[in-house]
Amino acid sequence: MSLEQQVMAEMKEAMKAKAEGTLRGLRAIKAEIIKAKTEPGANGEINAETELKMLQKMMKQRKDSLDIYKQQNRADLALKEEEEIAIIEKFLPSQMGEAELKEAVAAIIAAVGATSAADMGKVMGAATKQLAGKADGKAISAVVKELLSK
Repeated sequence: MSLEQQVMAEMKEAMKAKAEGTLRGLRAIKAEIIKAKTEPGANGEINAETELKMLQKMMKQRKDSLDIYKQQNRADLALKEEEEIAIIEKFLPSQMGEAELKEAVAAIIAAVGATSAADMGKVMGAATKQLAGKADGKAISAVVKELLSK
């Protein structure tokens, strides 16, 4: 079942249950799917990789907004962002834990042959490709910096 079909099925359920927060998050995902399908060169289709990147981008936007709302003591807006984050997370693959991430990055560092912080670009390039969808870019970057600075 494609992401669009999953979203549509969940939207029906959310409408029946009158779950406003869930519905808002699902509508945001649907809007991004439609936007991606109408981009030049998409030919009305999007692949799984594009879906994953789109969901990750949405998640990052929501987390950034959440941080801003918390800094400005806007609990009402922060709650809406948290609801949407929970909905988007359901469609993303499960995220790696810190120990699992360190292990994967250490293997990538060994494979690339990196020895110092100067090799961070090579490691980040390989790590972001290999760990796409499984870990946040900030988390990968922090682990790479930590392991290369030893």
